[in-house]
Amino acid sequence: MAEDKLTYTKAISELELIVSEIENEEVEVDTLLEKVKRASFLIRHCKEKLRKTETEVKRVISSLDEDKK
Repeated sequence: MAEDKLTYTKAISELELIVSEIENEEVEVDTLLEKVKRASFLIRHCKEKLRKTETEVKRVISSLDEDKK
């Protein structure tokens, strides 16, 4: 999957799957590091999406407040 097409929802779903696999000891030692690195990337990706969304929401609300004046 192209990383620029990775939505927040898809990232969270993949992250939940990785966490579940690790918790249930379904990950082989040979692939554990790969899974942990992917989980780390997904967490950063989701945080960035949330930050950008928060910034945009604040901007929109601010512009609405400006319209009232």
